Amino acid sequence: MDFNLTEHQRAFQQTARDFAQDRLAPNAGRWDEERHFPAAELREACALGFGGIYVDEAHGGTGLSRLDAALIFEELARADPSTTAFLTIHNMVAGMIARFGSDEQRQRFLPDILSGATFVSYCLTEPGSGSDAAALKTRATPDGNSHYRVNGSKAFISGAGASGLYVTMVRTGEDGPRGISCMVIESDTNGLSFGRPERKMGWNSQPTATVSFHDCRVPVANRLGPEGAGFKYAMAGLDGGRINIAACSLGGAQACLDAALAHVKQRRAFGKTLADFQALQFKLADMATELEAARLMVHRAAVALDRGEPDAGMRCAMAKRYATDACSHICDEALQLHGGYGYIHDYQVERFVRDLRVHRILEGTNEIMRVIIARKLLEAA
Repeated sequence: MDFNLTEHQRAFQQTARDFAQDRLAPNAGRWDEERHFPAAELREACALGFGGIYVDEAHGGTGLSRLDAALIFEELARADPSTTAFLTIHNMVAGMIARFGSDEQRQRFLPDILSGATFVSYCLTEPGSGSDAAALKTRATPDGNSHYRVNGSKAFISGAGASGLYVTMVRTGEDGPRGISCMVIESDTNGLSFGRPERKMGWNSQPTATVSFHDCRVPVANRLGPEGAGFKYAMAGLDGGRINIAACSLGGAQACLDAALAHVKQRRAFGKTLADFQALQFKLADMATELEAARLMVHRAAVALDRGEPDAGMRCAMAKRYATDACSHICDEALQLHGGYGYIHDYQVERFVRDLRVHRILEGTNEIMRVIIARKLLEAA
């Protein structure tokens, strides 16, 4: 097993790092405070090929792997986990359309998605069904031979009101996962509306709101795949989404570790720098070790997903669970090492603490990750 990056990987990793430092880092704190959605900068990222990272080149994408995507998202998140997380969702939906859509749907939707002319959101969670996604109630009923009528609502949707397309899981059949289908619903559809933007602890550079459907007339031509395939598509998307959000956690934790190292070498107490105290050296050593372990798990899971290995889903759940827990802890430890300064907006560490906290909840809570892991272990026993 070769742990070295290829020359190509180092090149796009550096491109992501440069973009993050030039375009995201100088503005991330302001976007957080003003709750500003940086559409222009996201389109610049798309122009670099970061809008369709694992969409194949035949359909206009960059054609990179899940491991490549993890490298890119980690670098971007070192500057701004919130904005990067939205870009991961955009990529996840682009990948779903490229993988499961028809040729006509790819031609119709992908060019604007990949360029950033159209942003996309993923609508699965509902007010009454979060972790139990198969219990969703939003329903699509036939309206003639060419349309559906969609009624229901989705909760906590990133990009709500800013996106032009909403890839939505709806019930077209029986209760449970087999009755779920996947539809692309356009923002100008009559009956589509958005709730008040949520006021959140973090992730403030992207809007989050309820998406409601009231007799939305959606063409059958906007359904991805056959009826009943939606839950399978949703779960396939979430495996990659778990790698993506874990990679964002890596970036945030690396930024906080870097800040902590710089601070303890500069800050003095009792006649010497904080870096001279062995207790704090041990804390830094543990932070760095946890981060490296998390990075290895994320990269291993990404490779498993790229190769289509049978245990890829379990590895994605393991990586997401461990990385988001460990990296959230690393950021909190970095804040502690900064003392009172860590609690102040100007030092930015507190922003990473707030942004990474939600990673333990979304793309399946870490409690659900444990359920997935245990189920796979018991099946194999």
